[in-house]
Order: sequence, then structure tokens, then C-alpha cells
Amino acid sequence: MNKKEINEIKRRFKKDNCNFDKMVGCYVDANKEMVLTFKETFLNLEDEEFHKYLEIANKSLSGTVGNNLLELPFDPSEEIEGSGHDLLMRLRESRLQDEKLLIEYYNRIIESYDFVGNFLILLYHDTYDIPVKTTDDLMLDESEEVYDYIICAICPVQLSKPGLGYREDENRIGARIRDWVVGPVDTAFTFPCFTERSTDLHACLAYTKNTKEPHVEFWENCIGCGTKKTSTQKKNAFNNMLDQALGEETEETIEKKLDIQQNLSDFITVETERLGEDEPIILEPQDVANILTDSGLSDMKVEKIQANFENYFETALPLADELLDEKALKNNELRLEKNVLKERVVDLTQQLKEATGVTSEGKLPDIVVKVSEDKAASVTTAIVDGKKCVCVPIEPDETFMLNGEEI
Repeated sequence: MNKKEINEIKRRFKKDNCNFDKMVGCYVDANKEMVLTFKETFLNLEDEEFHKYLEIANKSLSGTVGNNLLELPFDPSEEIEGSGHDLLMRLRESRLQDEKLLIEYYNRIIESYDFVGNFLILLYHDTYDIPVKTTDDLMLDESEEVYDYIICAICPVQLSKPGLGYREDENRIGARIRDWVVGPVDTAFTFPCFTERSTDLHACLAYTKNTKEPHVEFWENCIGCGTKKTSTQKKNAFNNMLDQALGEETEETIEKKLDIQQNLSDFITVETERLGEDEPIILEPQDVANILTDSGLSDMKVEKIQANFENYFETALPLADELLDEKALKNNELRLEKNVLKERVVDLTQQLKEATGVTSEGKLPDIVVKVSEDKAASVTTAIVDGKKCVCVPIEPDETFMLNGEEI
């Protein structure tokens, strides 16, 4: 699913467009025991609850594609009875009406979701009559397919922070009553995918709040799909490869990493012009080697990083922009500006020295003689009337100025 397809589904998550026919849930305590299960007709919820639950559904499809949102495929050979895929298919077909099936799935989530503390499981069901879209992206009223899907969201539930508040029944300021509050979505998925504006039963769209350490165990053991690395994981892995090869952090190694990021950015610019804006730029091991070489790394370090790169990205090569560090690029811009300013200061200092004749000790001399480069060779010193003098020959067609006045 791309951003455009995701946004088309998310446009339904508004008060006037929402068509969730059913929402069910399960509240789980820290001992991984079901405290409460519930079932709601979504459109009958009170306004405040309606908007809060809608906000959770919306968050389950939010973030950056490839980082917070990952399309995870199912292995066709694993789409068998009793598998995660089979359970999702049956949940979808039942429209979340089968209580026994729901309990089975809640237990599956509880067993596979690695989390310490209380959490809330929510499942939504919706059907979308996909309108026909013209070549110029205009939506027609006609429907060509029905997209029948479910959303599963898991939210941590934590005690509210202690504090003071007004206790109206006692008319005094006292300790606030602490209660259990549902937090932002931690992990979620949408099944099936809405790929090319059509139902894709062989993939789901997973959401993760934590892009450094997503709940891979939940993807594999509960959903039963394959896994992918987030852009954050790929970028961190690449930076670790550089750190291992370059050694301890020094001013030199920091500048090397900035050079690498700048050369990676330049590579993306060139490839984008060659392939076009919409074409993904896959970063090959040889591309990495070229970028590192252009950044001044030794052959030994280039080979080490390239080998680690091939090993880490053995199953799927990254997109070039996934390894691009925007913060490093900004730091590099500041570094280049700083270097330009340094060169400018050197130039201005030299010009000032030439104009004023400031000595190396920073003192102003008593006498300053300024002549053209051609004339400099003919300037000499001589003793006149017992005093050392500077002798500058003046030709008939030449002008002579003293303290700004022509003589």
C-alpha cells in the first residue's frame, strides 16, 4: 500500500464518512489475563467515545510508509487451517460477530505480544464500496469492488499520574483519584491490504510506534506474516557499520561520515534525474563502495563496510533514501558554510594586511609602500645622508601618491 491508498481509506475515519459496523475489544492486565471483553455498534457510541475510538483507528494507519507502516506478506504455503492468516480470514468473514473466534484471537494476541503491563486490544470491521476512479483521478459513484477489512490496534493502559486536584464532593484540594488511562497505539495492523485500490488477501499493513524495536514477535507469532526492517533500523545498522570501520569518534571521523552522507545525497540526486521522480532507487553494494571511495575511505575500510552491508541486507536491499540522515546533511551544510567563512576570514585578513601593512605581531608600521607586482622588483634600499632609505624609481609616465595625495 502506498500513501495515496492509505489516505483513501483514512478519509473514511471521519464523523460523516465513518462506516465501521462493529468494534470489539478486550482489556488485559499485567498478568496477561482477560479482565473485560466488550462489543459495540460503532455508530451508536457517545460522541466523546466515538471520536476517541476513531482516533485510535486513524493512528493505526498513520506515520511514514516503510518506517511506521510496513506491508508484510504472508507465505502462501503457510495460509493453512489454524494459521494466523486463516484466523484473520474467518474474523473478517464473521464481521467480528463470532464470540468464540474472538476469544481465540484475543488469546493468540496475549500469548504472542511481548509487553509488560496492562493493554487494550481493539478490533474494527468495515466494508468500503470502492468507487471507480477515472484516469484523471475523479471518483465516480459506481462501485467496482467491495473492500472488506479489519483493523487490530493494541494500546498500553497505564495509571494516570499522581497529583492534586479539586475534590468537588468535599469542596477541597486533595489528591487526584488515579485511574487507568488508554494510551496511544503501540502496535496495529490492517488486514487485508488495499493494494492498487483492490483487496490483497496475501498481505497486511502493520503499524509500529517504536521504529527502532518493533514487535516482530507479534508479526510472526500472531499475525503469522513475514517481517521487514523499518527505515530507522536500516539507517541505524548502516551507521553502526560506519562506526565499526571508522573507529572511535573524532573530528576526522565525524567529517568522514558527513562526507558519506553528502555523497549519498548526491548519488540520489543523480539517480533521480536518470530514473525519474517516481522510480525507487535501490542501493546496491557496489553503489555503497563507490560512495565510500569518493568520501576518501581506504580500500580496507570500504571492503569491510561493503561486506557488512551485503550480509545485513542479504534478503532485501534498502532504498537509498532510507539510509539518508537529514540531520547529518544539515550539519554538513553548516560545516561547509563554516569552512567558507573561515576561507573568507583568511582572505579578508590578507587583504587587510596588504592594505594597512600590519606586521606579523599585529602592529601598524610607520611606513607603508604599495607598488604593483611588476614594480616591486625594482624597489631597493640605500643609505642617504647616513640614513637608510627606500628607493622607488619613478618613470616619466608613472604617478606617485603619498598618503592619498598625488605628487
